Amino acid sequence: MSAYKPQGYPSLSPYIMARGGQSVIDFVTAVFDATPLRRFDDGQGHIMHAEMRIDDSVIMLADAHGDWPAVPAWVHVYVADVDATYKRALAAGGSSVQEPQQRPGDPDRRGGVADPSGNQWWISTQV
Repeated sequence: MSAYKPQGYPSLSPYIMARGGQSVIDFVTAVFDATPLRRFDDGQGHIMHAEMRIDDSVIMLADAHGDWPAVPAWVHVYVADVDATYKRALAAGGSSVQEPQQRPGDPDRRGGVADPSGNQWWISTQV
């Protein structure tokens, strides 16, 4: 462990306040092979805090409730195969925002999906 953050954690981690946090956990696990790191529940069925590793990054989330409303997020993830990942996302209950495509001058092929909580995941592969 370093002096200011857990060992192996990036300095920047997206934090999602989600409606139905477990559905987001299930989605990122199925789509990105996310690995659970830590999780704290409040005893009333709410996720107070959860962390998952996706490749070299950590994403954090909590269930929205009370004074903590859901705030849909946009998250960008580089993946080895954008087309295969896009298909996995749809099979995992995601909805299409944009089919993967490469635009002129853009070195990335990218597409977008929304998870069951309404967060948008923009996935790219540099080609």
